[in-house]
Amino acid sequence: MKNRNLQIRDDGGLRHLLSISGLTNELLTRILDTAESFAGVTEQTVKKVPLLRGKTIVNLFFEASTRTRTTFELAAKRLSADVLNINITQSSTIKGESLLDTLRNLEAMHVDMFVIRHADSGAAHFIASNVEPHISVINAGDGRHSHPTQAMLDMFTIRRIKGPDFGRLRVAIVGDIMHSRVARSQIHALNLLNTGDVRIVAPKTLIPAHCEALGVHVFHDLQEGIRDADVIIMLRLQRERMLGALLPSEHEYYELFGVTEEKLAVAKPDVTIMHPGPINRGVEMDSEVADGSRSVILEQVTHGIAVRMAVMSMAIRHREETPE
Repeated sequence: MKNRNLQIRDDGGLRHLLSISGLTNELLTRILDTAESFAGVTEQTVKKVPLLRGKTIVNLFFEASTRTRTTFELAAKRLSADVLNINITQSSTIKGESLLDTLRNLEAMHVDMFVIRHADSGAAHFIASNVEPHISVINAGDGRHSHPTQAMLDMFTIRRIKGPDFGRLRVAIVGDIMHSRVARSQIHALNLLNTGDVRIVAPKTLIPAHCEALGVHVFHDLQEGIRDADVIIMLRLQRERMLGALLPSEHEYYELFGVTEEKLAVAKPDVTIMHPGPINRGVEMDSEVADGSRSVILEQVTHGIAVRMAVMSMAIRHREETPE
């Protein structure tokens, strides 16, 4: 019987990357190991390898993005692929063309991969279910559902700083869990890597119901939630996705859940501070923390290039080595 997991080939290789859920520990570790092999490319005089020369990758971003889109573009170019960035605001989709018709026209140009960001949860899965067999799909964020490469670059960053044994780590994810596709992907990834203690910390209004089923410990008090934490991942307040007044004010949120150097006293002395960006300074954390010695926020951006190189190269090259 064929493997029904759309992301994984019958032999265990990567075909699409749509979510962390559905990956195996072995495959996730293989992606992180492959990213490690690409990490040094940015330090070379010529920042390119020829792995995807002659391949065409299309960035289809239906939502605004800076870090994700540019790091995907840089990653593809450093693999020597040709990159096509589609400006959705000027494409035929705003004239009424359906998403499938847009895809069919791009497929007719003999492209090899779509990198998709879309406001609708499940959009990347829908596209992967409808593309031709020779095309791979990478999810660059869909609605509130998933952002797998962000979670992977976060895991890569943690592994580089804390080592490969996630079992000894206490990781606290702080902020808008309710509306965050990043948080969902991070939780799946941390559990897949057998992290010792995964915590989520937020006001009750920003935590989904029954989230304990995801294998996390829930805290509504910041000091208790980050106590003895090895890693703290801050999340952005996503006002654009909130329906109704879930918070009294950003000022009150900062007073209760904003991270300051003073509040970090209860965490491990060598705690690592992370944030997927963009940061709302004075809301999620103050500048002293964001720019401090324990912050690796800019390193996360750098590592995103290596991780996305790994994902794209594994999906396209593996497909060629093992034909349908």
